Amino acid sequence: MLNRSVVVLALLASSAAYADRVVALAPLSTLGTEDTSASTKKLTGQIEVALAALPGTKVVTTAQVVAAITKAKKPALKLCERDPACLAELGKLVGATVVIDGEVGGLGESKVVYLGATDVASGKEMRSTTLQVGAQDDGGGPSGAAVRLLEPDRYRGVLRFAIDAGGATIYVNGSKVALGPKSEIALPVGTQAVRVTHPEYRDFVKFIDVSYGKTTEVAVGMTQYPIIQHDLQGKPINSDRITYIDPPWYRRPIAVGVGATVLLVATAIIVGNIVHTFPSGECRRVGGGAC
Repeated sequence: MLNRSVVVLALLASSAAYADRVVALAPLSTLGTEDTSASTKKLTGQIEVALAALPGTKVVTTAQVVAAITKAKKPALKLCERDPACLAELGKLVGATVVIDGEVGGLGESKVVYLGATDVASGKEMRSTTLQVGAQDDGGGPSGAAVRLLEPDRYRGVLRFAIDAGGATIYVNGSKVALGPKSEIALPVGTQAVRVTHPEYRDFVKFIDVSYGKTTEVAVGMTQYPIIQHDLQGKPINSDRITYIDPPWYRRPIAVGVGATVLLVATAIIVGNIVHTFPSGECRRVGGGAC
């Protein structure tokens, strides 16, 4: 008759063969001891469901992990206390590729679970996160925690834009983005800086919180500039309304031809009539001849 522990391990290994990733959930602990309270058992079940919902993932439940540890007579593996080497050994025992462990803190119904994911092959922690219980949790609950641990690139939300001006350009955190067919864009969870620009409108700038697995509506009301570009190009002048003013005589062009001849004759007459009286009393014209 086969040993019961061998049968359990064989079943776990056979189920693992049909999954791309096998994740084992170690018993959750509180203050260095295994937490067997009803609320923690309920939370454990929720985490297991969230892990199993990830594509290509097989879950080794906490109950299965405890059974394997008991049959292998290795009680120290129940409380690895975030030790990567211990968690890697536990993962090999149950045929898992990743082991998730957690420590529960807090009082009453309001608790915080510190979760970590360890890669069994390398014996190193991949990443960690926190899960709030009994309080408002914008991180998506157990489902969001599972994604953050195992598939962080999928930890995103959606913004859907309604812009009242055509041809606007959208920037997120300083980078230009393109909207999908439904005027939507998927972004990482967290606060994102959004700027909408248009040549004829003032910029729309706002910080928007993106929530996991949710679609946030963004209504963009653009404010038009009081003076737009085509008003600055000027208007044609109406020549019928132009008033011409004669320039003063000293800015007029000097006449030539007959006018110039008359001017020279007049000048000669004036010069010819200039007289000069000498000290002796003799009087003579500048042009010659007696006075």
